[in-house]
Amino acid sequence: MGSRLHGIIAKEFLQLGRDRLALTLMLFVPVAMLFIFGWAINTDVKHVPTAVVDLSGSVEARKLLEAFENSQYFDIRHRAANTRELTRMIDDGSAKVGVVIPPDYARELARKQARVQVIVDASDPQVATSAMNAAAALGADRSLEILTETAGGAVLRKDAPPLDLRVRAWYNPDLVSAIFIVPGLIGALLMQTTVSVMAIAIVRERERGTLEALVVSPIRRWELLLGKIIPNLLVAYGQMTMALVVAHFVFDVPIRGSLALLYGLSAVFMWGTLGVGILVSAASRTVPQAMQLSFMTFLPSIYLSGLLFPIEGMPRGAQYIASIIPLTYYLRIVRGIVLKGIGLEYLWPSVLPLVAFGAIVFSLSIVRFRKQLD
Repeated sequence: MGSRLHGIIAKEFLQLGRDRLALTLMLFVPVAMLFIFGWAINTDVKHVPTAVVDLSGSVEARKLLEAFENSQYFDIRHRAANTRELTRMIDDGSAKVGVVIPPDYARELARKQARVQVIVDASDPQVATSAMNAAAALGADRSLEILTETAGGAVLRKDAPPLDLRVRAWYNPDLVSAIFIVPGLIGALLMQTTVSVMAIAIVRERERGTLEALVVSPIRRWELLLGKIIPNLLVAYGQMTMALVVAHFVFDVPIRGSLALLYGLSAVFMWGTLGVGILVSAASRTVPQAMQLSFMTFLPSIYLSGLLFPIEGMPRGAQYIASIIPLTYYLRIVRGIVLKGIGLEYLWPSVLPLVAFGAIVFSLSIVRFRKQLD
């Protein structure tokens, strides 16, 4: 019995040694998951991109903005001339927080109480909660500093703090997590369908020997590839439609933008993910290998794209990785259209990376697919 068991164990180790791709994935995936989870899970979001409209220009206003920057929760990256420009920055996602200081800020601060408006993009509840809590704490600390600087101020103003930070949450004022997550799941569904299903479909044809039969048939190569792509696209659009219906009628997710624009830009996203699926099929010899490689594309995309965890809370290295993940840009598109109702004039900075990614990856996949058929 011992020799038979030893023989089976030796045989399994030999098979693992021959399948180097499977062995590499088995060893690499757990380590990658540890890194990704460690990077992604961070509830304390700092350095939130912030835009400022300073209509006062006073010394007191500059002290307030310095307090915002010194808190480490806000990074003042933009200066807007008016509230309309500030709104545009929040709409296009370049700023998550907006601070509006009124022109009479210094005078009102000296008289009784000055009000400052803080606008928070609440489409991401985790970022919004962190920013709102930090703003409230900052307002209380700054009021205490002003009171200590004023002789007798603690007695004169005990019922009304000198600084009143009025926080307003846009797009998701109730901070409902489903409104943030459910639209993002559309991108995950499209990616799963176009990458894994596409890769498995081609590898399965190769395993069964039917791919070679199709090659020698009168069917042209572009017709063969297009015949594989179109059904996956239709299935992906069907999933997307059902997801939007469920999101709106079950989870009360508002659909404020153009569905035609959303469907059109989804095709740009799937252009690149279909190419990834073809490349995965070219690197795989069996269906399990195709599934494992597809999983390796999902792993960083799901956790580092901003689907579940805010990118602002990740370390700098993880943010660089997020910037080369296509799902990162598609999530900005789908959430911008669905939650904010914005158009292409705001979304083009996210569309251009998807176009570049799609052109490069799909071209490489076609070249690799043709070499495989040859």
